[in-house]
Amino acid sequence: MRVIANAVLLGAVAATLPATSFADSLADALANGKVYGDFRLRYEAVSQDNALDDASALTLRSRLGYQTAAYQGFSAQLEFEDSRIVAGEGEFSAPPAGYKAGQYSVIADPETTELDQAFLRYQHGGLTAKLGRQVITYDGHRFVGHVGWRQDRQTFDGISLNYQANDALSLSYAYLGQRNGIFAEQADKQAKDHLLNLRFNSAVGTVTAYSYLLELNEAGEDRLDTTGVSVKGAKPLAEAKLLYHAEFARQRADTPLLDADAEYMLLEAGVAAAGLTAKVGYEVLGSDDGSYGFATPLATLHKFNGWADIFLKTPAGGLVDRYASLGGSLAGGKWALIYHDYRADDDAAGADAYGSEVNAVYSRKFAKHYSVGVKYAAYSADELAADTDKLWFWLGAAF
Repeated sequence: MRVIANAVLLGAVAATLPATSFADSLADALANGKVYGDFRLRYEAVSQDNALDDASALTLRSRLGYQTAAYQGFSAQLEFEDSRIVAGEGEFSAPPAGYKAGQYSVIADPETTELDQAFLRYQHGGLTAKLGRQVITYDGHRFVGHVGWRQDRQTFDGISLNYQANDALSLSYAYLGQRNGIFAEQADKQAKDHLLNLRFNSAVGTVTAYSYLLELNEAGEDRLDTTGVSVKGAKPLAEAKLLYHAEFARQRADTPLLDADAEYMLLEAGVAAAGLTAKVGYEVLGSDDGSYGFATPLATLHKFNGWADIFLKTPAGGLVDRYASLGGSLAGGKWALIYHDYRADDDAAGADAYGSEVNAVYSRKFAKHYSVGVKYAAYSADELAADTDKLWFWLGAAF
């Protein structure tokens, strides 16, 4: 009701303003806006122990945008994104985009030029509202993210409302009419999604409660409802800092071919000291008797369960990911090493020990606007998929 009241009030105010005054103010908002750009040149190589040829790609992602200054709490943003193969280095498959499907291993960076963001923003007090195509992320991208690791990131068409009630409490809601995926327009899907997220800073850490009600607007019902809660925090411990994160969620999948339930659980603990951060974790994407695995279709999936991207779709037997990581600073940059051990939550689907994976990354920023990095993933298969090695080098610039 407050949003509606604010809109009515703004409309009444605008109606009383002289046309010349409104035009002058609008011209000022446009003139005082800012242009920005973000570019990333990246080489990726993929080798898999299967029938597919090794893949390689050298791609440049260019993102250009313009954001107006605010007028009466309103502002607008327009952004375009382009991904191009450079120097003919495009020996890879991107099946959803129809690019060389079935010949090479997959590198999910098809060539595309598209409208990345275009939205109207309204801000008043603790309220921020956006209408249009936009980036939306919650929960560190575990359930809703922008998949920014890929050259064509994920955005959504809809409306989002964020209200910062005070320093401790914030509430968010979004309605998505379309999901714009990472494989250009071929991956876009009509939807009727409702996303609700509440965060509260308490003495034990940040408590987050969420409910993500997803529905694809296609033939027949395709619904996926997930509700959960998490606690994440840090506490001083002598010369160090104790880190912890616990989370639990339940999911209901309802499609013409499937009616299933699954659970999600995360337990993570760590310590930060002397410039190093070490963590161990136990994450479970549960299974419904080996017939369905807990799904997170809007997540930045590359960020979780290994960078080899073996588990972009949870197996029917679910996934248990036991991991350990160590990271720190070196020569002005940041590095991390991660080890994963993967098993089934329910071996009724025919597999128990999936495999293991080692991840390594080093990145650093320099000369204010630039960044460079190298990243490696090695998946060793046991009872799922094939041995996979991936290597990346990149150079970025943002202005």
